[in-house]
Amino acid sequence: MDRTALDTPRAVAAVILLFAYNGLVVGVYAASIPILRDKIGLDAIRLAILFVVTGIAAVAAMQISGRVTDKYGARRVCLTMIFPLIIAATGYALVPTYPLLLVTGVFLGLGNGGIDVAMNALGVQIERRRLDRGGHGIMSFFHAMWAIGSFVGSFAISVVGTGIGLSPTRTLAVCALVAAGLGFGAWGLAYVITPETAPVGHETADGTKLRIPRAAYLMGVMAIAFGLGEGTASDWSGVHVHTVAGVDSRTAAWAVTVIMGCMVVIRLTGDLLVAAIGRQNLVRAGGVVAAAGYLITTFATPFPVLLIGWALVGAGMGVIAPQVYASAGHLAGGRGLAVVVTFGYTTFLVGPAVIGTLVHFLGIQHTMAVPGVLLFGLVGIAGVALKDPRPRETV
Repeated sequence: MDRTALDTPRAVAAVILLFAYNGLVVGVYAASIPILRDKIGLDAIRLAILFVVTGIAAVAAMQISGRVTDKYGARRVCLTMIFPLIIAATGYALVPTYPLLLVTGVFLGLGNGGIDVAMNALGVQIERRRLDRGGHGIMSFFHAMWAIGSFVGSFAISVVGTGIGLSPTRTLAVCALVAAGLGFGAWGLAYVITPETAPVGHETADGTKLRIPRAAYLMGVMAIAFGLGEGTASDWSGVHVHTVAGVDSRTAAWAVTVIMGCMVVIRLTGDLLVAAIGRQNLVRAGGVVAAAGYLITTFATPFPVLLIGWALVGAGMGVIAPQVYASAGHLAGGRGLAVVVTFGYTTFLVGPAVIGTLVHFLGIQHTMAVPGVLLFGLVGIAGVALKDPRPRETV
């Protein structure tokens, strides 16, 4: 097998596998938080510390992963980072105490942050090869696989215990251990099918080191906007609908379902949209659609109308991140990806807390205007920072 072949179905399958497994572990983790809270007795402060520790580990791994990926290729980093994800899944299944839970959070952060940059860098190189040969992009499809994996992980936690009568703790143990076991299978398959990638140089012919392009930092600003938009939608949409429409908590959960469903659908079609209207225009359209959705949530009150607003948020948000990540990877390799992913991930973690503070002073409905305004700002920045994907357009 030629491990340098990036334009084969085998190479595409490898990236699908990496995105889906990463999403699966993150989905299990996100759905396990209420169970862990009751099992270990976590209050708000302990949960906040867990999130911060996990986030710091992820950001550190992103910076290292970007540089190592550029120097040695994405394959090695992707394969290595599966193991911290396996350890994290095992930890969530078995961890008995809070200190060990923090250690588990570190492993999740390391694995998630490290593989996030590396698998996106691998996906960018596959997309570049496809574009060179007259094909269309594929990054949006890869991100759809992550969303599907995350949905499967969280859905498993939600239904396994109910379906077979397990307690919440045993449900978590079964789902997380299955996720860990699947990790060994994913690593074995990835070892066989993941292609080698060429190192990405950051020096001129005379040895002068190139700085990260300014456009990468503009994409980082864009990542702040979509990180806040996604974080707010993920953490606050259910509370928003419950408060504004006055429906019960189970009915309000439809807001999250609608958001995730629209994100998956739009990401499955996003690459065709890029080929049709270009990356700049698609991100602009996504910003406008998501901003319009937030505008509806800011002023509307009927439950069906609010669901339409959150559906627009999901559809608009779904096209933005894959295209910004792809642009960063095409422009500046793993280093550029590390910048954008770090900005977006940090905002995703910190943003909901900022929104919570604003909710306290402005009320939950008026606060929804804040991410909407930032997302509308993407219309202008996209024209400066992004380029439409064409063969051999970037270095």
